[in-house]
Amino acid sequence: MATPEAYPSMPRSLNVAIVGATGLVGRELLRVMEERSFPVAGLRLLASSRSAGTSIRFRGEEYTVEETTAESFAGADLVFISVSSEISRQLVPIAAKAGAVVIDDSKAWRLEPHVPLVVPEVNGDALAGHRGIIATPNCEVVPLCLCLFPLHRRNPVRRIIVDTYQSVSGTGWAAVEELKEQARAALEGRESAPRVYPHPIAFNVIPQVEPFGEDGYTREEATIVHETRKVMGEPGLAISATCVRVPVMVGHSLAVHVEFERPFDPHEARELLHQAPGVRVLDDPASSVYPTPLQAAGDDHCLVGRIRRDSSCERGLALWISCDNLRKGAALNLVQIAEELLSRNLI
Repeated sequence: MATPEAYPSMPRSLNVAIVGATGLVGRELLRVMEERSFPVAGLRLLASSRSAGTSIRFRGEEYTVEETTAESFAGADLVFISVSSEISRQLVPIAAKAGAVVIDDSKAWRLEPHVPLVVPEVNGDALAGHRGIIATPNCEVVPLCLCLFPLHRRNPVRRIIVDTYQSVSGTGWAAVEELKEQARAALEGRESAPRVYPHPIAFNVIPQVEPFGEDGYTREEATIVHETRKVMGEPGLAISATCVRVPVMVGHSLAVHVEFERPFDPHEARELLHQAPGVRVLDDPASSVYPTPLQAAGDDHCLVGRIRRDSSCERGLALWISCDNLRKGAALNLVQIAEELLSRNLI
């Protein structure tokens, strides 16, 4: 049994703690770290008291999940946190004060002026000024910025209209189980009352992700607006979003209409996206080749296709994006931020 109480030291390896290790993102984070051979000297897995005692395997060893306390971060160089914003607000300052660099997955810190909000392929330079706390963006903002930033550098983006089709794994374990149960019930002619969402999600779509604000937009839609502006470095960028929950297990998709400063040839845009890091182009509609969430699940790339002129705007393009919300939308981006910190000697 591996005991993470004492972190051994290894050159260029880090003592790592993960808060929320038993959640969907936490478990995906461990898989990504193992796949990418992330340099871990010592590992501490943390969660709530409810999950404490759970065993999780990493690199051939069993680790026991511990309850998170204020003392959990002693000796850690790097702390990944994937919990609710409320809990993140409590734990992140404690971990940073203990001397760790904290990379947080919640909404809590993303719009704080002194906290870098980072997609490494887009704005890795923002890490240079970090003060011990770094945020990863919302799982729709990551693919949106990955696909639009290479185009923005060639021809500035002036307006974005984005509609998202978000899988239930973005809500967590309970939502995944609710979809499974409701699908079984519907196929068997039974009713299954919704608990996680305000309406049944099986064989349905729900045009609400997070609560509504006074302006009629949901909190998730406002998040996309503000976080995209920050990652793209364009505080005045015009953006409108509509977020929809769909009966898909893993993989968020986005229908994007973009207005640029000048007309943009779709062939040029397609070539730029072919060259963009973290992006894979699937764009042959005549052969039914375009991204789907099933294709995106388990893929480290953001998939983009249906790249075409926007028939309503002479300076516009329309595209369709699918991305694994648990990987590049969350866990992979967390690890890539840490890798970027190491490569820049910022940790």
